[in-house]
Amino acid sequence: MGLDLKSNEVQNQFAVVPQTQYGPPAIPQQQTPSQIAGMVAPVSQQGIVGMQRAEIKQGIRTAILCKDGKGKVGLRIKSVDKGIFVAFVSKGSPASLGGLRFGDQLLQIDNETLAGYSTDKATKLLKKADPKRIEFAIRDRPFERTVTLQKDSSGHVGFIFKEGKITSLFKDSSAARNGLLIEHQLCEVNGQCVIGLKDTVVKDIMVNGGPTVTVTIMPKFIYNHIIKNSSFADYCVHYFAILQYFLCY
Repeated sequence: MGLDLKSNEVQNQFAVVPQTQYGPPAIPQQQTPSQIAGMVAPVSQQGIVGMQRAEIKQGIRTAILCKDGKGKVGLRIKSVDKGIFVAFVSKGSPASLGGLRFGDQLLQIDNETLAGYSTDKATKLLKKADPKRIEFAIRDRPFERTVTLQKDSSGHVGFIFKEGKITSLFKDSSAARNGLLIEHQLCEVNGQCVIGLKDTVVKDIMVNGGPTVTVTIMPKFIYNHIIKNSSFADYCVHYFAILQYFLCY
């Protein structure tokens, strides 16, 4: 499962953390399950903000948007497993201002249920919608989950990723103890979208994010399914829009 990497293996990959000796685990090995369940890791004020941004709320919420001057809402959608999901949100668009995020599931558009719709059919419905008022029923990112990690005394959280995909975990690290998994894509760090950003930029976000790091992840095969079939031009738009979002956040 990618645990216990050798030092030469770490050197050949981009690492969130270099392979070093970690300090004492946050959860002592001899604790009973009931004791472990009651433990709470310290969280800084900066960490609390990141956790609030990253929160995935349960239930269904609504969002009411209007189109911009070009008749667009700044949203690209994709059909996955008979559901419609947000595949891209443009910075500063009505969709972005309305709180839509990558991975959100759109359940309804103007009270029309989207279950079973193809990408084209849902897109046409969105294009035909009243430019002054579009009502969405949304479920927060059902394929994603957040994991809150604590840096050790060396400032490490204990996982390696390449092109946004988690490839390895370090034994006894915060990442391993808190249930992070390989073959998952990093979608957000401290509630900030990192899709399309270079690994070095994502690493800097983590390094500068304080002692608590909250990552939002999605299984890689689902992530690939949501973003696949995009043209090269669409990919460039996707990358630079997210980069601009990061710089102006």
